[in-house]
Amino acid sequence: MARKSLIAGNWKMNGTRQSASDLIAALKVLNWETQVLEVAVFPPFHLLSLALAAVSPALIAVGAQDVSAQKPGAFTGEVAAEFLVDVGCQYALVGHSERRQYHREDDALVAAKLRRLLEVGLKPVVCVGELLAEREQGQTFDVVARQLSGALGGLNAEQMGNVALAYEPVWAIGTGKVASPAQAQEVHAFIRQCLMQQWNKSVADGLQVLYGGSVNAANAKDLLAQKDIDGALVGGASLKAQEFAGIIAAGMAVATAGVRV
Repeated sequence: MARKSLIAGNWKMNGTRQSASDLIAALKVLNWETQVLEVAVFPPFHLLSLALAAVSPALIAVGAQDVSAQKPGAFTGEVAAEFLVDVGCQYALVGHSERRQYHREDDALVAAKLRRLLEVGLKPVVCVGELLAEREQGQTFDVVARQLSGALGGLNAEQMGNVALAYEPVWAIGTGKVASPAQAQEVHAFIRQCLMQQWNKSVADGLQVLYGGSVNAANAKDLLAQKDIDGALVGGASLKAQEFAGIIAAGMAVATAGVRV
């Protein structure tokens, strides 16, 4: 069975109740075949309940941008995985490059957050990717392999069936630079090779791997047409209804064609 494509909008620390309502209203009038393409939004915490109340989960999934590694308790300012379940989330991001860079989250913490999500039945989207200096020094594969092993090591094949990945070259996030389709495909293929080596072909073939890094309506189709790219984790463009609609349309065109290069 072919992997379902996923177009996910990470709103980051942006949005008001009004802007969120307007954006969701614009998305709800779009058409896509949910059998082959899923759309998800990842609002900041204060907009999760609004987003969840405004959408049909069968049409638009909602996820959180982060989660605590702790169970509920005396952890001021943290948001437990149980709370995300309580409000109705389906996904959560872990290991986003901004969390790694600005909050000094290491692979061990990413792994702990991932396991908390799996414990409560939420699907984590685990982000991996290299810095510009690491790419220039030829370390891309080493960095990605280390992050994969650090986050996913010890999970069994059944658990891996409830995980998605996102490759986000840090040098291409919010910079306007984009990995070429060939560059992105090369790393996605490497990720699938790592999954096959660590688990099996079934896990490698079944797991969604998204691309994230300055995706927009103009470049989405060429990126999404690559064999091992199963969708996009979209940042700033997901806040612009027309731009995000264009990315969804590109994802739909590729998904329904059923052929990737």
